[in-house]
Amino acid sequence: MSRIHVNIGSNTGDRAALIERAVAALAVRLDPDGNAEIRLAPLIESEAWGFSSDNRFLNLGLMVDVPGDTDPETILLSLQATEQEISDAPHRHADGSYADRAVDIDLIAVDDKVVDTPELQLPHPRMHLRRFVLEPMAALDPSWRHPIFGLTAPEMLSFHYS
Repeated sequence: MSRIHVNIGSNTGDRAALIERAVAALAVRLDPDGNAEIRLAPLIESEAWGFSSDNRFLNLGLMVDVPGDTDPETILLSLQATEQEISDAPHRHADGSYADRAVDIDLIAVDDKVVDTPELQLPHPRMHLRRFVLEPMAALDPSWRHPIFGLTAPEMLSFHYS
């Protein structure tokens, strides 16, 4: 069994509908046989992170328990394909700065795997700085421990936001 943590955000268009579409697509991609347990955290609204925007983000954390062992790089490709299917607009401007987006899907963690490649870093390298990632993770999987920091999501929340 593999436990996958994903965060979906949107700050343009019908944010809730775009997130719902992403969840439906991911359910099919991550669980084609219908054997996984998928749990969703409540939606969270937040300011843009890492750039200025007049558009607030709507964020959703989800946790998927998939039978068997999963390859994080394969999961990442599924997330990226889902993003492209919903909107092919770039997430960054030509200068490299973040841009508003219809949907952004981030792989936060896969079990307690640590991955550091040019394509993927797990756990997500900025998860501990993002309340909109930590709150859903704390609700869905409060006992998960960051394999590098040794802290749970509730502990990281308390450390950064108390």
